[in-house]
This record gives sequence, C-alpha cells and structure tokens, in this order.
Amino acid sequence: MSVNPELRTLDIAIPAQPDSLVRLSLLMAEEELNLAAIAQLIESDMALAAAVMKAVNSSLYGLKGRVQSVQQAITYLGMREVAAITFEMGLRAAFPPAIELEPLWSRAAVRGVLMGRLAQRMSLDAWAAHSAGLFEECGKAVLFRHAADHYRSMLRAATTDTELLTLEHAGFGVSHDALGAALCESWGLGPAAVASVRHHVSVQATLEFPAALQRRGILALSAIVAALMAPQASDRSPRLDAAVAALAPQVDLDTTLVLRMARQLEEEVLQAHKREHAGVRAA
Repeated sequence: MSVNPELRTLDIAIPAQPDSLVRLSLLMAEEELNLAAIAQLIESDMALAAAVMKAVNSSLYGLKGRVQSVQQAITYLGMREVAAITFEMGLRAAFPPAIELEPLWSRAAVRGVLMGRLAQRMSLDAWAAHSAGLFEECGKAVLFRHAADHYRSMLRAATTDTELLTLEHAGFGVSHDALGAALCESWGLGPAAVASVRHHVSVQATLEFPAALQRRGILALSAIVAALMAPQASDRSPRLDAAVAALAPQVDLDTTLVLRMARQLEEEVLQAHKREHAGVRAA
C-alpha cells in the first residue's frame, strides 16, 4: 500500500518491509497455511531465526521446556504467535539499536501477545490484534531515527502520549500515531490494525471512538490492554473496569466476558513476570 501523500512532503523516511516479512505475509495470506514452508522461511534467515528462538524461550511465553527449532515453536505456540514474533523481530531490525527504544520494543512484545490472545478468546481477528499491538508505538521509532537528539528530548519532556503528540506536531508537523499507521499500511497490515495504530492515543485517553470510524474492535482491545499494562499496579483495576465498561458495548462485546478474559490475561502476565524475576535471581 502507498504511504499517505501528505507524509511524503515531510521528508521523514518510513523503512521498507524486509523481504523475509513480505514473503511471510504472502504465506500467512494463503487459505491453507503451509507450516513447513513458513518454518523454512524463518529459519533461512539465521539472525531472524535466532531472535525468534530467543523470544519464544523468554518468560513471556511460559513454555516448560526449551524450544530448539522454529517448527517446534510453531507446534507449541501456534503459527500466529510465531509469525507475530517474527514480525516483531523484523520491525526491531528495521531501526538502529537505541537504549531509548528498548522500553518501546519490550512493551510491543507484551502488548502484541495480550491483544492477540484476548482477540482469540473474544472471537476477533487475532492476527490483526497481535499485529496492531506490535506496531502501536512504531511511529516513535520512525521519529527517533529521523531526529534522535530532538526526539529524545521530547520523550523526556512528555509525561503522556497525548502530551507527546502535541510536541511532535509542533516539532515535526506530524505525530507518531499517523506515522505508525503509515508504516503499517506500507508493510501491508490490514485496515483494522492500521486504524488501531492511528487512533490508539485518543481512544486510550478518552475511551471514545472517532465518530466516522467503522473498524473498532481491535482498537477497543488496544485501550483495554493499555489498562492492563498501566505502569502502576494500583491503577490497573480501575482503568480496566472503566475501559471495558465504556468500550465493550460499543463493539457488541459482552462486558462481563471481556472483563473476565482480561483479568485472566493479567494473571498470566503476572506469572510470566514472576518466572522472569525468579530466573534472574537464579542466574
């Protein structure tokens, strides 16, 4: 898909999708998934395969035994999660390493898993949800690559993403949500994922959808998962209650069921963090 013409005049480069991810997207779009072909594609890129294996064996996925191959990872986790991990690694590799971006990538990994699993349990498009979660903050990486020193100061100055949007518009004439949506389009993500990335800041802040927006389900999950990932544990429960109560009815989801599923996911993430900390202490 083409990038929004208005963004071309800003001289802010959006990285091209890596060839391996282009081929993976084509394989994922087939009616009958060829798991062997997908595993072979991932394994053909040694650096990408190594990064996928490292991610699969992290505490986030909670596997009891160590996974030794991409095919084994697919068997344990399923094709969607392995493909999403591959996209995550490809997205990270499209940008130069930077300490300031590490929290962004860490949040992306957790957010993608939570949105994908919640979507699956709510019978929504789990691949679109997982992708939207991974790419939600990618516009920040685009701006950081464009002007690292300038954007670094913005990241330090802003206390919320809403404040960050204001600083971005003043400094660059565009905000990271718009750039992130443009990157999603250029990398071939579906309309629901693009809409979620484009509008996530405003919906998470206001719990209201843009009036003309038709694709709302994945965007609703974005705000619900944002509540689950609130930095302060004491904020999570009230924020989750508010997000589900406000958004679930607007996308024809059962409020009680969404809240129950979200709390189960919260417990899964808590257990993953406990495993991670236990591993650190053991080391």
